[in-house]
This record gives sequence, structure tokens and C-alpha cells, in this order.
Amino acid sequence: MGKKNFRGKGRRGGGGGRGSHANGGWRDYPAIAKEHENFQNYYDSLLQLPEEEKKEFWDALRRDLPNSFRFAGSKGHALSVKRHLQTRYIPEIVKIEHQDGRPVEPPQPVPWYPDELAWWMTTPKNVVRKFPPFAAFQKFLVSETSVGNISRQEVVSMIPPLLMDVRPGHVVLDMCAAPGSKAAQLLEMIHQGEEARVKKVLRTFAEEDGLVVGKETQDEIDVDLDADPSDAGRATGLLIANDSDYKRGHMLVHQLKRLSSPNLIVTNHDAVQFPSIKLPSEAGKNVYLKFDRILADVPCSGDGTLRKNVNLWKEWQPGSGLGLHLTQVRILVRALQMLKVGGRVVYSTCSMNPVENEAVVAAAIARCGGKENVEIVDCSNELPNLKRRPGMKSWKIIDKTSRVWNSWEDVEKFAKEENEGVVPGKVVQTMFPLPEGSDGFDLPLERCMRVYPHLQDTGGFFITVLEKKTDFKARPENESKSTVTLNQTKASGQADVVLDEESKPTAETEQTQKPAESDEAAAPGSKRSLDTSEAEELPAKKLKAGGESSEAATPVVQQTETNNKPKKNGPTEEPFKYLDPSHPVIQNIKEFYKLSTRFPDDRYMVRNEMGEPAKGIYYTTQRIRDILTENEGRGIKFVHGGVRMYMKQDAPSAEVCRWRIQAEGMPIVQGYVGEPRVVHLTSKETFHKLLIEMFPRIADDQWKNFNEIGERVRDIGMGCTVLRIEPEGDDPDFSESMALPLWKSIQSLNLMLPKEDRAAMLLRVYNDTSPLINIGLQKDQKNKANANGKVEETEATEGAAKENGEEKPAGDDNAAVEDLPTPEGME
Repeated sequence: MGKKNFRGKGRRGGGGGRGSHANGGWRDYPAIAKEHENFQNYYDSLLQLPEEEKKEFWDALRRDLPNSFRFAGSKGHALSVKRHLQTRYIPEIVKIEHQDGRPVEPPQPVPWYPDELAWWMTTPKNVVRKFPPFAAFQKFLVSETSVGNISRQEVVSMIPPLLMDVRPGHVVLDMCAAPGSKAAQLLEMIHQGEEARVKKVLRTFAEEDGLVVGKETQDEIDVDLDADPSDAGRATGLLIANDSDYKRGHMLVHQLKRLSSPNLIVTNHDAVQFPSIKLPSEAGKNVYLKFDRILADVPCSGDGTLRKNVNLWKEWQPGSGLGLHLTQVRILVRALQMLKVGGRVVYSTCSMNPVENEAVVAAAIARCGGKENVEIVDCSNELPNLKRRPGMKSWKIIDKTSRVWNSWEDVEKFAKEENEGVVPGKVVQTMFPLPEGSDGFDLPLERCMRVYPHLQDTGGFFITVLEKKTDFKARPENESKSTVTLNQTKASGQADVVLDEESKPTAETEQTQKPAESDEAAAPGSKRSLDTSEAEELPAKKLKAGGESSEAATPVVQQTETNNKPKKNGPTEEPFKYLDPSHPVIQNIKEFYKLSTRFPDDRYMVRNEMGEPAKGIYYTTQRIRDILTENEGRGIKFVHGGVRMYMKQDAPSAEVCRWRIQAEGMPIVQGYVGEPRVVHLTSKETFHKLLIEMFPRIADDQWKNFNEIGERVRDIGMGCTVLRIEPEGDDPDFSESMALPLWKSIQSLNLMLPKEDRAAMLLRVYNDTSPLINIGLQKDQKNKANANGKVEETEATEGAAKENGEEKPAGDDNAAVEDLPTPEGME
């Protein structure tokens, strides 16, 4: 797909591409040549594509990758946002023409993604961003992405979660989760059906309490409460999203917080040494978490990403895939160790190299006892519209010097006869296909899935689904190594000998282990570490790796070296401290919001050493509470857990609760808040006023401007309330029920939403792109003008800052109290 020329502005640059401002000061960088002789020769011989397909394959690799995105969140909400794309934006896009008069191809659904929730288009990103006819569509993408309703994600990266068969109640681990697009898919699957289940349960509660309830929705009628029955309809599953890089771990938190899930834990560990997580158990018994599903989307050379990472055309080296092979095997073995019997591991890479793919799968299965213990699942009937090729059964190895090796025997012969017993750098036996007649030769590697760029205009990708058939003790990775390999490691200073398999993966050993270079003489027994060249070959993605309970001994793990010597003054996380239900703050919250006794009050948590509510109060599932409390002090690096439910807020009097409900926690608690703290809104016009106006006034009869909620907001007590949006009528743009936090002050109201959420709702429901109106700021400026005769720019700026913070707006004693709360995202 080459750059397109469109009618209108910016034709000279091919649609506004790089270098289009010939006289405007932009530097015109030479395009990277999408040619690499060794790369093409290697894959031409390796992939063994039919001659008629080879040209298609290379032509596809040289084209820009289509833009793709996925509608995220609950299925009902995702379908609602998708409808706007189909009815509001695509009809306008099809009117746009290329310079030669051809119509622009609009976004199309990805043919194999369920419910048409993934879409792609061939128009270049820079054209969508800069070409005026796409302005409305671009604003839609940016707006919905900012609030988490759209995930900008390459289509092949959407495949692994779909093959995991995640079901409600499952315990899931994403071993190498950053930046979080696949983890978000997994989290959505854990919450699948939750919205309808909760509605059905709350309806039952209301009927038991003698309250009048409306008509059941079709979703409530269809939902199966037994799918996840143990927590009043709420999801009981768990996702642990792990990443070895601390900063990327916090980026992961930022991405996943948009889904507002109390079922999420984020950890920061080397995937190879992911620690065993202890569960509560009887005295004298050790019970550790086992996982139903594990995603091992491991670090790789990334040569399947050439279409978006064009620098790889000049940076690819013959041995690019060799340095990560052993790490990939160790990650996969660790995943299989932590898996329940009957559970699934999905192993994936964005590489086309069998050294990182089929060879890793075969080596890991061999270490785990063979196909009797671990089965490669046949997924040929899953995602039937996805075009794929079977895994490879034979391949050659190309080393760093471009030498091609047909078998391990050839390597041994060369080492013995020509290279003083030293094996070429980083080439190991497990990289080669098993010879005919050997144990494991009949492993059905053809069940692995290869996705090539020319099949459906995607990137290159590899996926394998593995099922654990029985418990096993993994074999040490050096068990079958020959003396030639030992000579190699002695010559290179890289020892592959491992600690005893019975040694368990604890967070303490990971944190306190000596780096390899400080070990005396790097003697046998030390761990192989990624050397400098290996570290340089790591892609931008993190170093990836990773229960229902098992009363067996602690899961075994392959201990390996890492250069993760504890850093002095390094990053530390605040502890997780749960509050006693009898805590005065919890009692105050329950009384103020008239919370039902059915709502669990033993899952509230704070993040500070003292264990006292200071700024925020979090909420988690019971399973996460068990994990965080049981593993306190065991050195496991928990970065994030649960969802923020309440934030502390200055209040005008002792009668007003200082803890306001956060927007992200509202869906969890809103059904249990008593009617005295609830406002019911049914009018689209009223909702628009609350969205576009910040701090609208209700004093001096201005409450009448709020139509059906006017009297209610006039009479309700000050503080945080639950605004239940219950649309009436058949307007498809205003049909989705919602619950949002609304703050009632002495003289005004304020919908407690971040600016980007307000803007997204205005665009989605009203197709309104007008700027927000800050009534409180306008009043502040007016008071200053009256007092000073003019409003200087510096004073206006100061007033805006105070209004958007937690300070008293200047010039209005009444406003001093009423407008204290500020929507999240504006502080």
C-alpha cells in the first residue's frame, strides 16, 4: 500500500507525508531502502513458499501496514461505540476521493474477529491525521482512544488472547504484558457477561426489598448466572499482568486502569523467574496459585514487524533470533510449570524465525517430559476466517556470520574438526529440529500457527496453544548437553548449568541474587546471563515471562542468572493495607451513602505504611485480597491492584462525607447506594447541560434549568451523589444506562468526570465538539473584574488554577465550599 494522493490540501506531499513542505523548514530524510539480500535469501529458502507466493510475500512486507483498531470494554458498550463508526463516520469517509477520482476505501471489519469489534483501513495514518475531510473521523478515534473505548492495536496481536479460551472465573497470567493491548483483551474476557449478571442480581435484591423495578432487558434474560456465580454477579476471575521493566509496568497500569477492574494485579518480575504466589491455607500446608490460562508473548527479534518497524530492513542481522532462544524456552517452561492440569498456555512471537518459534516449543515440551505431559492443541477450527499456515517440521539455522547449518551434527563436526571444540556463538542444540527417530520427532509442530503478511495484509506472527495434560517435574535444561557444548560455554564464559530443579522461584532469590559477573570464576552452577549483545538485541518490548490452588509442593522453576542486582534507592511501591470494616471512615461511608449490607465492606484497601485512609481508598476482589495479604513481606513486587473507589475531599460541614465516589469505582458500588443519595436523570437535554457546563449554578431558582432533576438536586443534601442516567425514548444515541458521580454544593453542581470523558460523551451522544464551559471560572473572573475594574491575564490564570484544584475560588465565599471537588484528570 503506497501513499495516496487525495483531492484538496497537501497534494504535493502525497497526502501530507514527510518532506511535503519543500520550503517550510521540514528536513527531507531519505527513505529507508526496503531491501536486504541476506534476509530475503534466508527466508526464501527457509519458508519454502510456492514460487507464485514469494513475490506476494515480499511485496506485502514492503507495503505500509494497514491502520487497525479494536472496540474495547464491555461487549454492549463496544457495540454501541461501533455503531457510531458505522452510521456517523463511514458514510462521510466514502465521499472522500483520491486525486484521480477513485473513492477512498473506508474502514472494514477484520473478517475473523468476533462480533466485528476489530476494524482496519488502508489510508495512511498521516493522511487521516492531517487531511481535512478525515477531521471528524480522526477526532472520533482520538476521543474514544483517550477514554479507553478504542484500542489502537495491530490485528495479529489480537490473535493470542482469542485462542486462550478465557472464561468467567479463570485465573490468568500475562507474563510479558506491557504495553497492555493483549492484557486489556484478557481483562475484558474475564468480565464477559458481568454487566448483565449484576443487573439481574440487583433486580432480585430490589424485588426482595419490595422495590418497584422496571422490565428485564434481553441481556438479563439471556445471561447465565451460573457462569460466575459466587460474588453477586461480579466477576471472580483474576488477571495478573507482569512485566520485567518497572517503567513499562507503570505504563501498563495506565493502560489497564481505563477498564476500571478490581480483578487486576500488576507485578514487576523477570518472567523466567516469576515467583510462586502463596494462597491462604491450613497451618502446615503450602498452597500456591496455579493458573487456568497463561499468555507468553515473549520478547523476540521482531522480524515479522518489518512493515511498521522499517529500520529492521537495515538493522536485521543473520543471528538476530539466536540470542533470545534460551530465554524464550525458559519463559515457556516456567509458564507450563505454573499452569493447572487442563489449562492452556499460548506462546506467541512477532518473529518468523523457527529458532524463536517451533524450536522453542519443541525444546520446552521436551524439558517438561514430552507430548504425554504437554499437548500442542489443534486450533485449525478456531477463528475460521483467519488465514494461516501450519508450523514447520524442518528448518536450517543461520548464525551471526551467515553460515547455514543443517543439523546439530554438522555443528559438532565443525567444532571438533575445525574450531578447537568451540561451537559458533549462541548456536545450541535445541535450536535444531529433532532428527528422525529421536524422542519427540513425531511432535505435531504442524499444529502451530504461522501468519504471513501476504495472506491477509498483516504483519508476520507465530502462535502455539499448549495444554498441560499432567503434572511434571521439568528437566534441567543442560541435562542432554554434550561435551562440545560445555567447551563452548567455557570458551565464551557463558555457563548453562542451572541450580537444582527443586529450588523454588521466590521473589527473595530474584532480588538478592548476585549478578553473573561478580561470581567467582563463573564456575559451573552459575546462571547463564544475557550478555551485552543479547541485551542489545532485545526489542522495544519488555523481557517477558511469568492459579487455582494446588496443595502440592512449591512449583519448581529453572533458576537462571539475571543482572537484577537491587538498586540502591531504586523504585519502591507503597504497601497494600486492608481496612477493618469497623474503621470509622468505612462506617461513615456506609452511613452517608446508605450502602446496602449486601455490599462487601472487607475489601477496602489503602496504599500507605500506616494503613490509614489518607487520600484514596481502593477496592479489590476477595481473591486479590487473599493474595496481597498472604504474600505481604515475601518480596513479591506488586505494582498495582484493584480499582480506586473513593477520594478524600474537603467538605463544607461534618454532616457531608469527605469521601466521594470515583468514576472508575462507580459501576461496582452504584447498585448498592441507597435512594437518599441517588438522582435519576432521563432527559438527553439535561444530560447535555451537565456534560458541557462545569459548576453550573442551582441557587436563586437556577435549579429550574435542570428539568426533571431540578427539584431533586435542590433538595438533596450536599456531597457526592449517584447520577443514574436512565434514557427514555428510542434515540439510539441516548440509549445506554450509566451511573456517574455528581457533586452537590451550596450553589452549584459538578459532574465528576475528567475533561476527556466529558468531551468523548459529548461527541458520542450529541456529535458536539464545543469546548467545555467553566461557570465557576466565569464567576470568579467577573468578581475580579468588579473588584479591580479589569481582569489581568495573570489573575485569570491563577483563578483557573484554583478552580481546577482544591482551593477556594477567589472572590466568592459561598463558592469557597461548593466548588471544591474537581473532576479526575483536571488536578
